[in-house]
Amino acid sequence: MKHIVRTAGTLMASLVLATQAMAQDKPEQIDVGVFTFTSGAPAAYGQPGAQGAELMVDLINAAGGIDGVPLRATIVDEAQGAEGVIAEYRRLAGETSYQVMIAALSSSNCLALAPVAEQMQMPTIGWNCDTHQLFLDQQLDYTFRPNGNTIPEFVAYVAYLLQVNPDIERVAIINPDYAFGHDAAEIVKAAFRAFKPDVEIVAELFPSLGASSYQTEVSRLSAARPDAIFSNLWGADLENFVRQAQPRGLLTQSQTVLALGETILQRIDLPDGVIVGMLGDGYWLTPHAQANEDTVAFAEEYSNRFGEYPVFPTMKMANSFMVMKAAYEAAIEANDGEWPSRDEIAAALEGLETATFTGTARLREDNDGYVDQVIGVTGPSETYDFSVITNMVRYDGEALMAPLGEDPIAWIETLTPEFLETLPEPGSYN
Repeated sequence: MKHIVRTAGTLMASLVLATQAMAQDKPEQIDVGVFTFTSGAPAAYGQPGAQGAELMVDLINAAGGIDGVPLRATIVDEAQGAEGVIAEYRRLAGETSYQVMIAALSSSNCLALAPVAEQMQMPTIGWNCDTHQLFLDQQLDYTFRPNGNTIPEFVAYVAYLLQVNPDIERVAIINPDYAFGHDAAEIVKAAFRAFKPDVEIVAELFPSLGASSYQTEVSRLSAARPDAIFSNLWGADLENFVRQAQPRGLLTQSQTVLALGETILQRIDLPDGVIVGMLGDGYWLTPHAQANEDTVAFAEEYSNRFGEYPVFPTMKMANSFMVMKAAYEAAIEANDGEWPSRDEIAAALEGLETATFTGTARLREDNDGYVDQVIGVTGPSETYDFSVITNMVRYDGEALMAPLGEDPIAWIETLTPEFLETLPEPGSYN
């Protein structure tokens, strides 16, 4: 295990941490803190994650728990803000029954919690945590992200767009006005500079989170008449934007790319041909997912319980529980059947590779994850009464991720148009 440097603190705090780090008797119950949005506009994304956690706890417990020990999840609402999230994390981490946290949805909360996880020596699995900045300038021994990040995700969208429409010349961007949106815009622009330097960015719009009206943005995008519109709006913001853009014909006037568009397919009728996908590979209708009988059963049980099929935040959460379970099992095996400590669980997470509902989760040396990226276009379904993703491609996650230790944006700009020829063709994954 990597060398651990204990943060300075009181003698009592040190004794508590030392006690928690020691191997212990098998508990009667495993408590796990799950951080997501269950209220406010982001709950349109976060609540499916919470529901995925609820279902996974029930399924794992029905199958005997982890080494015979049942799970109990404590859901923490991230809508209370970073100060409240940190306080709740500290409270739960101070209890010995909590050995793992699954946190968080918000990139800003992930960045705020990472040093707390190090201080409290609490293994923390980032179920969303999309910002590529998480591992950029710091060594984290207790924070793990098996779900990918913004670099491979948004490089993949530019690649797909240019593969299906190489004549694109004018691009507009509409992203949320915080780190996730601005980071994605920088990644997209860097990818265009690498793959097609003559592309002109004709508009960059950053509406506030939770905006109720997008009429100004829709008007500006219509007037700019771009060949393509890129957006990583999400949750209720994405729904509101699409509902207001549809009557103006914006989604058909330009080739639209909705990077998180899979989440609204069951709620809004999108025109055919909109480029949509998810963050990572978490689509329950990919060939990988449909070939896994456990995934099919999970999706059907989710639909029966919650009245709709899972969306990719659901699958990311479910996959995170699978990673946690695999780490517990590996730690127990390495510990000769004895119940593991937090440090032993963290050690089991290092370099972990395990099958998930939608593919494979693989953690590299810095605890960041390699996850494949799935993208396609909207199209009709013969089975469901909503649009599905067609003409899919599955890009290898490692191929689109900056090598360990390299600046991600600088790495993107070393790529060339010939790089696109090394990638699988759209439609090759159907």
